[in-house]
Amino acid sequence: MAEGFSPALREVSNAVLAVASNLGVEQVLQRLVDVSRGLVNARYTAIGIPDGDGGFAQFLTAGMSEELIARLGPLPATHGLLGAVLDTHTSYRTGDIQRDPRFRGWWPSAHPSMRSFLGVPIVAGGDVIGAFYLTDKEGADEFSAEDQEVIELLAAHAAIAMTNARLYERSRELSILDERNRLALELHDVLSQKLFALALAADSAETLLDVDRGEARAQLARLRELTHEALEELRYLILELRPPELERDGLAITLRKHVEVLRRVQGGAPELELELEGEPPPEPDRDRELLRIAQEALHNAIRHAGATHVVLRLATDHGRLVLEVRDDGNGFDPEAAGLRARRLGLSSMEQRAGRLSGRLEITSTPGSGTIVRVEAPA
Repeated sequence: MAEGFSPALREVSNAVLAVASNLGVEQVLQRLVDVSRGLVNARYTAIGIPDGDGGFAQFLTAGMSEELIARLGPLPATHGLLGAVLDTHTSYRTGDIQRDPRFRGWWPSAHPSMRSFLGVPIVAGGDVIGAFYLTDKEGADEFSAEDQEVIELLAAHAAIAMTNARLYERSRELSILDERNRLALELHDVLSQKLFALALAADSAETLLDVDRGEARAQLARLRELTHEALEELRYLILELRPPELERDGLAITLRKHVEVLRRVQGGAPELELELEGEPPPEPDRDRELLRIAQEALHNAIRHAGATHVVLRLATDHGRLVLEVRDDGNGFDPEAAGLRARRLGLSSMEQRAGRLSGRLEITSTPGSGTIVRVEAPA
């Protein structure tokens, strides 16, 4: 490869590293569009993702003002040259797009005039999943073979980045589904049982009212107790569903607020202790995953472990974040067969730690309490 091509290769490398830091699909696409424009000095660039029904699911641009985009109207259809690039694994380059017969019939009236054109398909697993469209090479009449090679290299990396972003979003969707399933189980296993017991106590009190007033009063007392327990369970579930203000407060303050609310809801039993050792720099995606791990571990300690003392610790250690939840409860065997099938929260915590490139350790034995520890890059 020509020696003068090295700066462009470095630009592609820097672009790929920048794209890798953005995990949302739309953020990845917009970053790719912006990068492609600068790599070959194009006035306008776009990236199109077909929807499979003759249109584009997404069509992001760079170089156009918001006013111009609004005048262009709805997303274009996948015909003409736009569709032609999606129908082949081969790039297309021309000095004058308006001379191509496929140009006719798809050019909106408000569209700026364009001449030079470079179209590069994005291929993943043998399928075209999108395309780069670049027009009006600045400083030259047309895009060069070197420009085409640079964008083809970027397209190869774009295919990987887009696939990873989609997998990440799918993983998050599955994690949300897992969390909903766990909450559904909580509603079924805890609240439905409480409500059933409430109904039984009410029926018993009504039956005994004319027979044994003392026993009827006992059933009414039980009714009051079950009502308070059901309200407590409901408050806890609502607390878990309440969206945290992580971006505003940061992880440490959000954890402190969560523990304070838990103390009020639990009424001091078990005793909750918070240990904060430093304030980690904010990182919303990481902080959100760590918060959910902390909530899950605290939930298990409070609801299932029979603990009298629970400690939540957040610290930094040699460039890594450490989140730890310790309790003095019943404990269990982390390696027991079928454990994760019964406790969906354990799998959820492991998946969240994995998304952070972190490590989850659960230390526990029956009768000796539990330690849930997560280490993740700070």
